[in-house]
Amino acid sequence: MANLIACLSEGKGTWEHVKRVVEGQEWDSVYLVTNEFGRDNFKSSKKVEFVLVDGNKFLPELIEEIRSKLNGKIADTEVALNLISGTGKEHMAVMSAVLKLGFGVRLVALTKTGVREV
Repeated sequence: MANLIACLSEGKGTWEHVKRVVEGQEWDSVYLVTNEFGRDNFKSSKKVEFVLVDGNKFLPELIEEIRSKLNGKIADTEVALNLISGTGKEHMAVMSAVLKLGFGVRLVALTKTGVREV
């Protein structure tokens, strides 16, 4: 098992993909980087922790917000990362925060054969 970090943004059609990644594998923990709209409207049968961010912040502040909210929560050396949902700015912020925390990254996505590393 691993810890999953995923972007959950207001992209059309991406929430179902994120939901299936979350539910398609056993994860130690699931962290969804999102806003209040995502927290209030995303539904999953699995336990998730929402990392609430303000997407209107400039990139350096957004990176620090994500980094500080994830800091100390994951004891492993690598994380599974899904960036299907979101904008380039959100993706850069999440990737930068994860790397600044010292984690190795395995990109994961839903494929025809289930959740796989890509």
